[in-house]
This record gives sequence, C-alpha cells and structure tokens, in this order.
Amino acid sequence: MDGRLVPIHRVLLSVSDKTGLIELAKELVHNKAMLISTGGTKKALLDAGIPAVDISEVTGFPEMLDGRVKTLHPKIHGGILAIRDNAEHVKTIKEHDIHPIDMVICNLYPFAKVASNPESTYEEVVENIDIGGPSMVRSAAKNHHDVAVITSPEQYAAIIAELKSTGGKISLATRKKLACDAFTHTAQYDLAISQYFKAQLSQGFSDEISFSFKCKQVLRYGENPHQTAAFYTELNPPADSLANATILHGKELSYNNLLDIDSALSLLREFGRPASVILKHNNPCGAAVSKNLVDTFRGAYDGDPLSAYGGIVGFNREVDEATALAMAEPGRFLECVVAPGFSPEAFEILTTKPTWKKSVRLLSTGPMIARKPTMEIRKVDGGLLVQDKDASNENLSSARSVTKKKLTPLELDDLKFAWVVCKHVKSNAIVIVKDGKLLGTGAGQMSRVDAVQNALKKAGENARGAVLASDAFFPFRDGVDEAAKAGIIAIVQPGGSMRDADAIASCDENGISMIFSGFRHFRH
Repeated sequence: MDGRLVPIHRVLLSVSDKTGLIELAKELVHNKAMLISTGGTKKALLDAGIPAVDISEVTGFPEMLDGRVKTLHPKIHGGILAIRDNAEHVKTIKEHDIHPIDMVICNLYPFAKVASNPESTYEEVVENIDIGGPSMVRSAAKNHHDVAVITSPEQYAAIIAELKSTGGKISLATRKKLACDAFTHTAQYDLAISQYFKAQLSQGFSDEISFSFKCKQVLRYGENPHQTAAFYTELNPPADSLANATILHGKELSYNNLLDIDSALSLLREFGRPASVILKHNNPCGAAVSKNLVDTFRGAYDGDPLSAYGGIVGFNREVDEATALAMAEPGRFLECVVAPGFSPEAFEILTTKPTWKKSVRLLSTGPMIARKPTMEIRKVDGGLLVQDKDASNENLSSARSVTKKKLTPLELDDLKFAWVVCKHVKSNAIVIVKDGKLLGTGAGQMSRVDAVQNALKKAGENARGAVLASDAFFPFRDGVDEAAKAGIIAIVQPGGSMRDADAIASCDENGISMIFSGFRHFRH
C-alpha cells in the first residue's frame, strides 16, 4: 500500500444493488464515519440498525420528480469535488456550509438488465437511465486525490480489509484503482444506453460501433500452449449463455473447450425435440433427435464413435439417470457435458462411476430459451467483420422439389434435421443423416466432392438409405454421383449452380429425391 492515506469521515451511499452493503456500512460506522444516504439505500441501512442521514438534510431540498432529482446539488458535488489542499476551494465550501465527502458508494440503475428484457417497455427502459449516479461517480473519480469511489459490491471485501488495516483510511493507490474502475463503469453504462437507442432508431449498421466486455477468466492458454488467452463476457449476457453457465464439476475449461461448448449450444437451440450433439474441433461429429434423451445420446455417439471419443457433449434437456448411465458405459471418454441441468442421480453417476470422472467438466446453463438474431463479429487485421447471425427459417417450407422422385414424409423430416446440422458445420459442409441421427460429416474441405467423400466414408454402409445435406450448391454432378454410389436416397441443397441441370440429371438417373432450399449456409 502506498500514497497518502485519506481518513473516511463522511460517506455518501446510493446503490441499486444492495449486495454486501450492510457489511461495508458497519465497518465504516465502526471507524466513526457519518453515512449520508438516499431513499431505498437509507431504508436498508436503518432496517439493519445502522444510522444514516437522509440526503435531503444535507441539501435542504426533498427528493423530487419521482426521485429523478436528489443528489444533483452543490452541497453534494461541492463536497465531492473540493480539493482539500486548495485554499480557495476550502474557503468556498466553508462560506456555503458545504462539508467534504470522503467516499462515494454508488452503483447505477440496472439499465442493461432492463433493456435486455423483451418484456420491458420503452418507458421502463428510459426510467432506468441513471443521471445522478453517474454524475456522483464521475465527480468522485475525478477528485480521487481526496475521495474514494466504490461502484461494485465486488470491491467491498478489499475495501473492508483496507479500512481494518489502516484504522478507517484509504490509500492513494487504492483510490486511483477505484477511479479507473469507476470511469470504466460509467463508460460501459453510457455505451449500453447508446447501443439501445441505436437499435431503436437504426434499420442497418451504424456508422460507428463500440463494445464493452468484462474479463471473466484468464485461461491457462489459448488454442496452443504458447498462446495466452482470456474469456471476456458481455456486461449483461443472456441467462442461458456460455458466459452464465455454471461449472458443476471438473477442472478449468480451456480456450478450445469454450469454443466447442458455444458451438454445441448454438446447434442445440435449433431443436424443439429432445436433442444431443457431440462437437469435435468446432464441428458436430454426432447429433440426434428422439422422443427421449438417452436415445438422442446413443444416436449421436454411435454415428461416429471414433470422433466422439473425448468430445464435447451437449443436451437441450436436463440429463437424467438413464442418459448418464449411457455416457458412463465402458470405453467412452467425454471431455465436457453441457445441459440445462443434471438430475441428482445423473450427477452422481457422472462424477463417480466412469474412469474419467475427475477430468469431465459438467456445465449447467439453465433452461434454453429462444433468442432474437444477434450480430456475429470477427476481428480482422485493422478492423471488424460484422454480420447478422445466420438465423434463417429452417423448416424448408419454401424448398422446391426438382427431381422426378418426390420426398416421403420421413425423408423430408430427415432432410430438415440434416439441413439444421449442416448450418453448423464448417464449409464446405456435407452431412449424412438417417432416422434423426447424424452418420457422417464432411467439414472444411476446399472441394465439395471431397466433403461428400469424407462424409460418406464416415457413414460407411449406413449411408445406404440415408439423406444428404449440402451447405451450398454442387458445382458439378460428381458430388451427387458419389452420393448415388453410396445409396443416398434424398438430398437438400441451395441450388443456383450453372450446372444444376447436371445434378438433377444424376438424381433422376439414380432414383434420388432432391429439393432446392433457395439459400445457403456457408460457415467459414
């Protein structure tokens, strides 16, 4: 600890989040500090038996305009902003009966939380734009040479410890750090407000774009051990997102784990029926839907057991006992399991029965909810690439049949499933599906026919009677010819190639049904 120690005599408290407030207030009072507070905060203090002076007693004015005006007063900001070793400042505040305020404890109205709630009205969002709070925070942060400003309950423990060790004083080093945190806090707050209004007004992309993220975790390393890495989260991430997932068991997640888990969650949200997916190197190597969860896992795992070994497994339902027993069968190894939750029996099985129980990570997201389309962002050298998330209609209702042989209802059901999975495979992408199960994936190939061959190789003999999805059109008929040799009975692809007629001819020659979706799903 270094720098000038400032004794804390007068403290202004005005907080929206009252977590940990009483413990901090008790330590301040223990050190003879006088507490000045506003409405709800003052009530919380008094209810806990902690003396507090109402802010109106300091300003001489009542709170007004439904609480919009309470701290915006010279006796508040003069007490915060006065430089203690500036003779003119000291003289001025004495003349106006203004007393110095040594600490400001203030966190702001929960604007981001309210704005992100789809049920919030415009008026409710606007009312959660804090005015007095940011003004006090910025005043205190500017005058950090004399004033400590605390903006988050996460800071309380360290402040309490310092107050105990110094007899009620705060060091300059701490005040500088608190000021930095305060300016970051208000910048993030204003950014959230700006983004909300831009979204309200704009139908396209803004001329400028800004983001603010908070470091959640410094990772052991990045994609490779020689790369450093960290996980930053949005300030108010969705409840069921990776950022809010709870690690119930297992060691720290790696950079690659986080990428695969996020991809698994994105695919799982596509399905209304019980579903299981298995990710490897950011591509689905297994996926299945069924009436019950255990069958989805068996279908996903059996589609490609070799690739599934050591994979990331995801479910869109709570993991039950039967599903946990299937995962724990001998010869299987799972790196991570993510789901809305785990039954007590399932948790017990996965953390005690398999040989890999110590190494598996179990993550709970809570119920998976429908999402509005969001932006996807990629950093490139010198800038960002920004696009809408690929959230196009996946029911193939507008797909066009282009072959002599027409689809059966079962074939169409499998094609719908294949089309969804294909959207989440790196381009060039081909997937093979039968009976609601992914049997083979051809991912990230430079040639589409190579992607077809890779997917068919994975599917093996199971490809006979299966369906195929291609994320983009076939530039030549060779990919369709390969599918025909393997026994594929139906295909979905976007269409739009100069040689579509050749692909259609191959299907007609081999008794294959084919539909054109009219849109593609590149994923680079």
